[in-house]
Amino acid sequence: MSRTRVLAQARVRATVAAAATAALLAPLAACSSNTDAPGTRADAKPGADDRPVKVTVTPTGERVPAGEPVRVTAAGGRLTSVTVADAGGHKLAGEVAADGRSWVSDRKAVPGAAYTVTAATRTEGGTAKSTKAAFTTAPADKVNKVDWRPGAGATVGIAQPISLVFDNPVKNRAEVEKQLKITTSNDTEGSWGWITDWSGRDRVDWRPKTYWKPGTEVTLNGELNGTDSGAAGGWFVRDYTTTFTIGAQQIVKVDLDSHQLTLVRDGETVRRIPVSGGTPGGDKRSWRGTAVLMAKEGTINMNSETVGLGDAYDKMVNSSMRLTWSGMYAHAAPWNARYFGNSNHSSGCIGMSDANAAWFYGQVRPGDPFEITGKDTKGVVAPGNGFGAWNLSWSEWQQTSALRK
Repeated sequence: MSRTRVLAQARVRATVAAAATAALLAPLAACSSNTDAPGTRADAKPGADDRPVKVTVTPTGERVPAGEPVRVTAAGGRLTSVTVADAGGHKLAGEVAADGRSWVSDRKAVPGAAYTVTAATRTEGGTAKSTKAAFTTAPADKVNKVDWRPGAGATVGIAQPISLVFDNPVKNRAEVEKQLKITTSNDTEGSWGWITDWSGRDRVDWRPKTYWKPGTEVTLNGELNGTDSGAAGGWFVRDYTTTFTIGAQQIVKVDLDSHQLTLVRDGETVRRIPVSGGTPGGDKRSWRGTAVLMAKEGTINMNSETVGLGDAYDKMVNSSMRLTWSGMYAHAAPWNARYFGNSNHSSGCIGMSDANAAWFYGQVRPGDPFEITGKDTKGVVAPGNGFGAWNLSWSEWQQTSALRK
Protein backbone atom coordinates (compact mmCIF):
# COMPACT_ATOMS: atom_id res chain seq x y z
CA MET A 1 0.00 0.00 0.00
CA SER A 2 1.34 3.45 -0.80
CA ARG A 3 2.42 5.78 1.94
CA THR A 4 -0.09 8.41 0.74
CA ARG A 5 -3.04 5.97 1.08
CA VAL A 6 -2.00 4.98 4.62
CA LEU A 7 -1.85 8.60 5.74
CA ALA A 8 -5.29 9.31 4.28
CA GLN A 9 -6.85 6.40 6.18
CA ALA A 10 -5.22 7.59 9.38
CA ARG A 11 -6.71 11.03 8.94
CA VAL A 12 -10.21 9.51 8.46
CA ARG A 13 -9.91 7.46 11.65
CA ALA A 14 -8.80 10.48 13.62
CA THR A 15 -11.73 12.55 12.35
CA VAL A 16 -14.28 9.85 13.30
CA ALA A 17 -12.78 9.50 16.79
CA ALA A 18 -12.94 13.26 17.40
CA ALA A 19 -16.59 13.40 16.34
CA ALA A 20 -17.48 10.53 18.65
CA THR A 21 -15.73 12.20 21.56
CA ALA A 22 -17.61 15.46 20.91
CA ALA A 23 -20.93 13.59 20.81
CA LEU A 24 -20.21 12.01 24.20
CA LEU A 25 -19.19 15.28 25.83
CA ALA A 26 -22.10 17.40 24.56
CA PRO A 27 -24.77 16.03 26.96
CA LEU A 28 -22.42 16.31 29.90
CA ALA A 29 -21.82 19.97 29.19
CA ALA A 30 -25.58 20.60 28.99
CA CYS A 31 -26.20 18.89 32.36
CA SER A 32 -23.63 21.07 34.09
CA SER A 33 -25.03 24.38 32.83
CA ASN A 34 -25.74 26.93 35.60
CA THR A 35 -29.04 27.90 33.94
CA ASP A 36 -30.52 24.40 33.97
CA ALA A 37 -32.96 23.56 36.77
CA PRO A 38 -32.93 20.19 38.59
CA GLY A 39 -34.80 17.42 36.81
CA THR A 40 -33.28 17.78 33.34
CA ARG A 41 -33.92 14.62 31.35
CA ALA A 42 -30.85 12.41 30.85
CA ASP A 43 -32.00 11.59 27.31
CA ALA A 44 -32.53 15.24 26.29
CA LYS A 45 -31.87 15.63 22.59
CA PRO A 46 -29.74 18.55 21.49
CA GLY A 47 -30.78 20.61 18.55
CA ALA A 48 -33.93 22.47 17.52
CA ASP A 49 -36.09 20.82 20.25
CA ASP A 50 -33.82 22.22 22.97
CA ARG A 51 -34.12 25.86 22.10
CA PRO A 52 -34.98 28.11 25.13
CA VAL A 53 -38.64 28.51 26.05
CA LYS A 54 -39.93 32.04 25.50
CA VAL A 55 -41.80 33.17 28.63
CA THR A 56 -44.04 36.26 28.56
CA VAL A 57 -45.41 37.89 31.73
CA THR A 58 -48.15 40.52 31.84
CA PRO A 59 -48.36 43.05 33.30
CA THR A 60 -44.79 44.26 33.01
CA GLY A 61 -42.99 47.43 34.01
CA GLU A 62 -43.18 49.92 36.85
CA ARG A 63 -46.34 51.39 38.44
CA VAL A 64 -48.67 49.52 36.12
CA PRO A 65 -52.44 49.69 36.82
CA ALA A 66 -53.65 47.21 39.46
CA GLY A 67 -56.83 45.18 39.28
CA GLU A 68 -55.85 42.67 36.61
CA PRO A 69 -54.78 39.03 36.97
CA VAL A 70 -51.17 38.10 36.30
CA ARG A 71 -50.76 36.11 33.07
CA VAL A 72 -47.79 33.97 32.09
CA THR A 73 -47.44 32.26 28.69
CA ALA A 74 -44.83 29.94 27.21
CA ALA A 75 -43.82 29.45 23.56
CA GLY A 76 -41.52 26.69 22.36
CA GLY A 77 -42.01 24.61 25.50
CA ARG A 78 -44.21 24.14 28.58
CA LEU A 79 -44.74 25.80 31.94
CA THR A 80 -44.35 23.33 34.80
CA SER A 81 -45.05 25.77 37.65
CA VAL A 82 -45.47 29.49 38.29
CA THR A 83 -45.03 31.44 41.52
CA VAL A 84 -46.12 35.07 41.89
CA ALA A 85 -45.29 36.71 45.22
CA ASP A 86 -45.21 40.26 46.55
CA ALA A 87 -42.46 41.74 48.71
CA GLY A 88 -44.14 40.42 51.86
CA GLY A 89 -44.24 36.85 50.56
CA HIS A 90 -47.98 36.84 49.85
CA LYS A 91 -48.66 34.70 46.79
CA LEU A 92 -51.22 34.88 44.02
CA ALA A 93 -52.50 31.36 43.45
CA GLY A 94 -53.13 29.96 39.98
CA GLU A 95 -52.93 26.80 37.90
CA VAL A 96 -51.00 25.90 34.79
CA ALA A 97 -53.29 25.14 31.85
CA ALA A 98 -53.56 21.53 30.71
CA ASP A 99 -51.46 22.21 27.61
CA GLY A 100 -48.73 23.86 29.69
CA ARG A 101 -48.82 27.00 27.58
CA SER A 102 -50.38 29.46 30.05
CA TRP A 103 -51.00 30.35 33.69
CA VAL A 104 -53.42 32.94 35.11
CA SER A 105 -53.64 34.06 38.74
CA ASP A 106 -56.91 33.49 40.59
CA ARG A 107 -56.67 36.90 42.27
CA LYS A 108 -55.85 40.31 40.84
CA ALA A 109 -52.68 42.29 41.36
CA VAL A 110 -53.28 44.75 44.20
CA PRO A 111 -52.36 48.44 44.26
CA GLY A 112 -48.95 49.56 45.52
CA ALA A 113 -47.24 46.17 45.38
CA ALA A 114 -43.99 44.79 43.97
CA TYR A 115 -44.29 41.32 42.46
CA THR A 116 -41.71 38.72 41.49
CA VAL A 117 -42.72 36.06 38.99
CA THR A 118 -40.84 32.76 38.83
CA ALA A 119 -41.74 30.46 35.93
CA ALA A 120 -40.36 26.92 35.73
CA THR A 121 -40.32 25.58 32.15
CA ARG A 122 -39.34 22.53 30.14
CA THR A 123 -38.18 22.69 26.53
CA GLU A 124 -39.54 20.43 23.82
CA GLY A 125 -36.35 18.45 24.22
CA GLY A 126 -36.89 18.04 27.97
CA THR A 127 -34.50 20.59 29.46
CA ALA A 128 -35.82 22.27 32.63
CA LYS A 129 -35.06 25.91 33.30
CA SER A 130 -36.33 28.78 35.42
CA THR A 131 -37.19 32.32 34.36
CA LYS A 132 -37.77 35.34 36.61
CA ALA A 133 -39.60 38.61 35.95
CA ALA A 134 -40.78 41.51 38.10
CA PHE A 135 -43.25 44.38 38.01
CA THR A 136 -44.79 46.94 40.36
CA THR A 137 -48.32 48.32 40.55
CA ALA A 138 -49.33 51.93 41.06
CA PRO A 139 -50.63 52.81 44.53
CA ALA A 140 -54.34 53.48 45.06
CA ASP A 141 -55.26 57.12 44.61
CA LYS A 142 -58.41 56.51 46.70
CA VAL A 143 -59.33 53.71 49.11
CA ASN A 144 -62.81 52.30 49.75
CA LYS A 145 -63.40 50.84 53.22
CA VAL A 146 -66.11 48.54 54.54
CA ASP A 147 -68.13 48.37 57.75
CA TRP A 148 -69.64 44.91 58.16
CA ARG A 149 -71.95 42.93 60.42
CA PRO A 150 -72.12 40.64 62.28
CA GLY A 151 -68.76 40.62 64.02
CA ALA A 152 -66.48 37.61 64.11
CA GLY A 153 -67.36 34.92 66.63
CA ALA A 154 -70.87 36.26 67.31
CA THR A 155 -73.94 34.14 67.95
CA VAL A 156 -76.92 35.82 66.31
CA GLY A 157 -80.61 35.33 65.71
CA ILE A 158 -82.28 33.53 62.82
CA ALA A 159 -82.98 36.72 60.81
CA GLN A 160 -79.49 38.22 60.91
CA PRO A 161 -78.19 39.20 57.45
CA ILE A 162 -74.56 39.63 56.47
CA SER A 163 -74.31 43.35 55.80
CA LEU A 164 -71.51 45.42 54.24
CA VAL A 165 -71.70 49.21 54.10
CA PHE A 166 -69.15 51.02 51.91
CA ASP A 167 -67.49 54.34 52.63
CA ASN A 168 -67.56 55.33 48.94
CA PRO A 169 -69.91 54.58 46.02
CA VAL A 170 -69.66 51.17 44.37
CA LYS A 171 -70.27 51.33 40.62
CA ASN A 172 -68.65 47.99 39.77
CA ARG A 173 -71.22 46.08 41.82
CA ALA A 174 -71.08 42.83 39.88
CA GLU A 175 -67.27 42.68 40.21
CA VAL A 176 -67.50 43.33 43.94
CA GLU A 177 -70.27 40.78 44.44
CA LYS A 178 -68.22 38.09 42.67
CA GLN A 179 -65.53 38.49 45.34
CA LEU A 180 -67.91 37.89 48.26
CA LYS A 181 -68.01 34.19 49.16
CA ILE A 182 -70.48 32.75 51.67
CA THR A 183 -69.93 29.28 53.16
CA THR A 184 -72.44 27.63 55.49
CA SER A 185 -72.37 24.37 57.40
CA ASN A 186 -75.61 23.17 55.79
CA ASP A 187 -75.60 24.71 52.28
CA THR A 188 -78.12 27.40 53.15
CA GLU A 189 -79.65 29.03 50.08
CA GLY A 190 -79.39 32.79 49.98
CA SER A 191 -78.61 35.81 47.83
CA TRP A 192 -76.78 39.13 47.91
CA GLY A 193 -78.84 42.25 47.36
CA TRP A 194 -77.77 45.86 46.80
CA ILE A 195 -79.64 48.55 48.71
CA THR A 196 -79.16 52.09 49.95
CA ASP A 197 -78.33 52.27 53.63
CA TRP A 198 -80.23 54.70 55.86
CA SER A 199 -77.04 56.79 55.88
CA GLY A 200 -77.29 57.15 52.09
CA ARG A 201 -74.25 54.95 51.43
CA ASP A 202 -74.09 51.91 49.17
CA ARG A 203 -74.69 48.63 50.97
CA VAL A 204 -74.91 44.94 50.08
CA ASP A 205 -76.64 42.35 52.29
CA TRP A 206 -76.80 38.55 52.09
CA ARG A 207 -79.91 36.94 53.52
CA PRO A 208 -81.16 33.35 53.37
CA LYS A 209 -84.29 32.44 51.45
CA THR A 210 -85.98 31.76 54.79
CA TYR A 211 -84.84 32.30 58.37
CA TRP A 212 -81.57 30.58 59.26
CA LYS A 213 -81.62 27.11 60.79
CA PRO A 214 -80.37 27.25 64.42
CA GLY A 215 -76.80 26.05 64.80
CA THR A 216 -75.75 27.01 61.27
CA GLU A 217 -72.12 28.09 61.05
CA VAL A 218 -71.51 30.88 58.54
CA THR A 219 -68.32 32.30 57.03
CA LEU A 220 -67.90 35.35 54.83
CA ASN A 221 -64.71 35.66 52.77
CA GLY A 222 -64.68 39.03 51.09
CA GLU A 223 -61.72 38.76 48.73
CA LEU A 224 -61.85 42.43 47.77
CA ASN A 225 -58.17 43.39 47.82
CA GLY A 226 -57.28 44.58 44.31
CA THR A 227 -60.88 45.25 43.25
CA ASP A 228 -61.83 48.64 41.81
CA SER A 229 -65.09 50.15 43.11
CA GLY A 230 -65.51 52.22 39.98
CA ALA A 231 -65.84 55.96 39.43
CA ALA A 232 -65.46 57.99 42.66
CA GLY A 233 -65.24 54.79 44.73
CA GLY A 234 -61.55 53.96 44.88
CA TRP A 235 -59.77 50.65 45.41
CA PHE A 236 -60.25 47.98 48.03
CA VAL A 237 -56.85 47.32 49.59
CA ARG A 238 -57.68 44.51 52.02
CA ASP A 239 -59.83 41.41 52.36
CA TYR A 240 -62.62 41.01 54.90
CA THR A 241 -63.71 37.89 56.74
CA THR A 242 -66.11 37.02 59.52
CA THR A 243 -67.44 33.77 60.97
CA PHE A 244 -70.54 33.54 63.15
CA THR A 245 -73.12 31.04 64.42
CA ILE A 246 -76.92 31.07 64.41
CA GLY A 247 -78.49 30.73 67.85
CA ALA A 248 -81.89 29.52 69.04
CA GLN A 249 -85.02 29.94 66.94
CA GLN A 250 -86.61 33.00 68.51
CA ILE A 251 -89.33 35.13 66.93
CA VAL A 252 -90.82 38.21 68.57
CA LYS A 253 -94.42 38.81 67.49
CA VAL A 254 -95.74 42.31 68.14
CA ASP A 255 -99.47 42.93 67.64
CA LEU A 256 -100.05 46.68 67.83
CA ASP A 257 -103.80 46.22 67.59
CA SER A 258 -103.99 44.00 70.69
CA HIS A 259 -100.99 45.76 72.30
CA GLN A 260 -99.19 42.52 73.03
CA LEU A 261 -95.63 41.31 72.47
CA THR A 262 -95.08 37.55 72.38
CA LEU A 263 -91.70 35.81 72.56
CA VAL A 264 -91.79 32.48 70.70
CA ARG A 265 -88.87 30.07 71.07
CA ASP A 266 -88.64 26.85 69.06
CA GLY A 267 -92.33 27.20 68.23
CA GLU A 268 -93.44 27.55 71.86
CA THR A 269 -94.73 30.72 73.52
CA VAL A 270 -92.33 31.77 76.29
CA ARG A 271 -94.12 34.91 77.51
CA ARG A 272 -96.67 37.52 76.50
CA ILE A 273 -95.94 41.10 77.49
CA PRO A 274 -98.40 44.04 77.40
CA VAL A 275 -96.93 46.92 75.40
CA SER A 276 -97.76 50.29 73.94
CA GLY A 277 -96.71 51.20 70.38
CA GLY A 278 -96.59 54.42 68.40
CA THR A 279 -99.43 56.91 68.66
CA PRO A 280 -101.86 56.52 65.71
CA GLY A 281 -102.55 59.17 63.12
CA GLY A 282 -99.22 60.89 62.60
CA ASP A 283 -95.43 60.77 62.54
CA LYS A 284 -95.32 59.00 65.91
CA ARG A 285 -96.78 55.79 64.51
CA SER A 286 -94.67 52.62 64.61
CA TRP A 287 -93.33 50.73 61.60
CA ARG A 288 -94.81 47.37 60.65
CA GLY A 289 -93.37 44.33 58.89
CA THR A 290 -90.27 42.43 59.95
CA ALA A 291 -87.64 44.40 61.81
CA VAL A 292 -84.50 42.71 63.07
CA LEU A 293 -82.94 43.40 66.45
CA MET A 294 -79.83 45.33 65.48
CA ALA A 295 -78.22 45.87 68.87
CA LYS A 296 -78.87 45.77 72.60
CA GLU A 297 -77.82 49.26 73.72
CA GLY A 298 -78.75 49.19 77.40
CA THR A 299 -79.33 52.58 79.01
CA ILE A 300 -79.15 55.39 76.47
CA ASN A 301 -80.27 58.98 76.05
CA MET A 302 -83.22 59.31 73.67
CA ASN A 303 -83.74 62.74 72.14
CA SER A 304 -86.72 63.33 69.88
CA GLU A 305 -84.86 65.99 67.87
CA THR A 306 -82.58 63.28 66.44
CA VAL A 307 -85.56 61.57 64.76
CA GLY A 308 -87.40 64.68 63.56
CA LEU A 309 -90.00 64.89 66.34
CA GLY A 310 -89.04 68.27 67.76
CA ASP A 311 -88.73 68.55 71.54
CA ALA A 312 -91.21 65.79 72.41
CA TYR A 313 -88.75 64.01 74.72
CA ASP A 314 -85.19 63.96 76.01
CA LYS A 315 -84.62 61.26 78.63
CA MET A 316 -82.48 58.33 79.72
CA VAL A 317 -84.11 55.03 78.75
CA ASN A 318 -83.32 51.55 80.13
CA SER A 319 -83.18 48.16 78.38
CA SER A 320 -83.00 49.76 74.93
CA MET A 321 -83.06 47.41 71.91
CA ARG A 322 -82.59 49.05 68.50
CA LEU A 323 -84.86 47.88 65.67
CA THR A 324 -84.30 50.50 62.96
CA TRP A 325 -81.82 53.24 62.06
CA SER A 326 -84.74 55.67 62.04
CA GLY A 327 -85.06 55.33 65.81
CA MET A 328 -87.61 52.60 66.59
CA TYR A 329 -86.68 50.67 69.73
CA ALA A 330 -88.20 48.21 72.13
CA HIS A 331 -87.46 49.48 75.66
CA ALA A 332 -88.63 50.16 79.19
CA ALA A 333 -91.18 52.99 79.30
CA PRO A 334 -92.54 53.25 82.87
CA TRP A 335 -93.99 56.71 82.16
CA ASN A 336 -96.49 55.00 79.81
CA ALA A 337 -97.61 52.33 82.29
CA ARG A 338 -101.30 53.15 82.04
CA TYR A 339 -101.27 52.41 78.29
CA PHE A 340 -99.61 48.98 78.34
CA GLY A 341 -101.94 46.37 76.90
CA ASN A 342 -104.74 48.80 75.99
CA SER A 343 -103.58 51.56 73.62
CA ASN A 344 -100.69 52.90 71.57
CA HIS A 345 -99.30 56.08 73.03
CA SER A 346 -95.55 56.25 72.33
CA SER A 347 -93.44 58.23 69.89
CA GLY A 348 -92.98 55.16 67.68
CA CYS A 349 -91.18 52.73 69.96
CA ILE A 350 -92.53 49.59 71.63
CA GLY A 351 -92.64 50.32 75.33
CA MET A 352 -93.14 48.01 78.30
CA SER A 353 -92.67 47.96 82.08
CA ASP A 354 -89.23 48.08 83.67
CA ALA A 355 -89.55 44.48 84.90
CA ASN A 356 -90.75 43.08 81.61
CA ALA A 357 -88.16 45.06 79.65
CA ALA A 358 -85.32 43.83 81.86
CA TRP A 359 -86.47 40.21 81.49
CA PHE A 360 -87.03 40.52 77.74
CA TYR A 361 -83.65 42.24 77.26
CA GLY A 362 -81.98 39.20 78.80
CA GLN A 363 -83.77 36.77 76.47
CA VAL A 364 -83.23 38.24 73.01
CA ARG A 365 -80.11 38.60 70.89
CA PRO A 366 -79.18 40.67 67.82
CA GLY A 367 -80.58 39.00 64.72
CA ASP A 368 -83.91 38.01 66.30
CA PRO A 369 -86.85 39.00 64.06
CA PHE A 370 -89.65 41.24 65.32
CA GLU A 371 -92.74 40.52 63.24
CA ILE A 372 -94.87 43.63 63.74
CA THR A 373 -98.51 43.90 62.70
CA GLY A 374 -101.02 46.71 63.13
CA LYS A 375 -103.59 48.69 61.17
CA ASP A 376 -102.41 52.22 61.88
CA THR A 377 -98.67 52.29 61.15
CA LYS A 378 -96.50 54.52 58.99
CA GLY A 379 -95.47 51.78 56.58
CA VAL A 380 -93.23 48.76 56.23
CA VAL A 381 -89.64 48.82 57.42
CA ALA A 382 -87.47 49.56 54.36
CA PRO A 383 -84.56 47.22 53.51
CA GLY A 384 -81.96 49.87 54.36
CA ASN A 385 -83.65 51.06 57.58
CA GLY A 386 -81.91 48.54 59.78
CA PHE A 387 -82.23 45.01 58.41
CA GLY A 388 -85.52 45.23 56.56
CA ALA A 389 -84.68 42.89 53.68
CA TRP A 390 -87.22 40.38 55.00
CA ASN A 391 -90.00 42.70 53.84
CA LEU A 392 -89.20 41.81 50.23
CA SER A 393 -90.34 38.49 48.79
CA TRP A 394 -87.61 36.02 47.92
CA SER A 395 -87.96 36.70 44.18
CA GLU A 396 -87.91 40.47 44.78
CA TRP A 397 -84.78 40.14 46.91
CA GLN A 398 -82.98 38.04 44.30
CA GLN A 399 -83.55 40.74 41.71
CA THR A 400 -81.50 43.19 43.78
CA SER A 401 -78.35 41.12 43.16
CA ALA A 402 -75.97 42.79 40.67
CA LEU A 403 -75.29 39.36 39.13
CA ARG A 404 -78.93 38.98 38.03
CA LYS A 405 -79.07 42.19 36.00
